[in-house]
Amino acid sequence: METRTSEAPAGGQFFGWITALVHTHRGRLVDVARREGLTADEALDCLQEAFQSFLLLPQARRLVDEPEDSLKLLTVVTRNVARNQRRRHHRALPHDHEAAAALADPMDAPDAIVARAESYINAIGCIATLGQMQKAVVELRLVDNVPGEDVAAMLGTSPGNMAVVLHRAKAKLRACIAEGEPP
Repeated sequence: METRTSEAPAGGQFFGWITALVHTHRGRLVDVARREGLTADEALDCLQEAFQSFLLLPQARRLVDEPEDSLKLLTVVTRNVARNQRRRHHRALPHDHEAAAALADPMDAPDAIVARAESYINAIGCIATLGQMQKAVVELRLVDNVPGEDVAAMLGTSPGNMAVVLHRAKAKLRACIAEGEPP
């Protein structure tokens, strides 16, 4: 077997190396492309483009004697080509601009966002004024949607008592929120 020097290999050796590299690593590189969301056919196209891009890189010839480094670089190139293909595919799809405009929510206006934030802060402040038992019942029943019987069991009380505590907590919250500021 001949020894290789630090010089760039002759064209035949280089392309023989590329052929061996393709046969050895194509399965792993196709998997990389598939994990990026491409179909099997798209992954093969991606792999061809990745090898073409790899061959155009100046450092490719220097990696002939370093199969692990060449595989790492090929993996990165394949991943980038797959992402670009996926992006190009998405851009090629017809876009319905009228539907996108219909999705725009007038509630997303800055004034509406600020008003919702103020309401949220007010509600949090009102919840903070509740007693410990009322707060626990409100959080479990209204926020976490836990069934009433389960809440009663968790808090060690009867379902009837839990319902009364919830009713009083709601009344207190309504009054607090109607005033606009927690006491």
